[in-house]
Amino acid sequence: MQLSSRSQVIGYMARNRKYRSAAMRFGPALKAFLLCLLIGGSGIGYVWQKNQLFELGRHIKQREQRLMALEAQNEKLKNELGMMHSLSYLERQIKERNLGLGPPQPAQVRWLPEPARDPRKFEGETQFAAQGVR
Repeated sequence: MQLSSRSQVIGYMARNRKYRSAAMRFGPALKAFLLCLLIGGSGIGYVWQKNQLFELGRHIKQREQRLMALEAQNEKLKNELGMMHSLSYLERQIKERNLGLGPPQPAQVRWLPEPARDPRKFEGETQFAAQGVR
């Protein structure tokens, strides 16, 4: 088809645009939308991931501080328990509470003899420590 005038060219182009399919008309817009969606989704994902990392870091720091506080409390309680086992503390508590406790009288003490060792029982056993085996 040979076009001779400008009006025929414009008419042909208008008619050609008029009869294009909808997919051809919206194709570039759809591509731009998908590209924007991809870039926007990536940005939102990046920000969400950074926020998650920040929150996890904060939780870890809180738990580490809690662990340090519990360790300090454990050390304090261990020292207090050691002090409560001391003889001076126990004597002071007995005096303060008037429990009427005191050292045992000699008649209250029973001395038991140490049982004799049976030599036949241990003859077959090897004493590695006495032989110097490493």
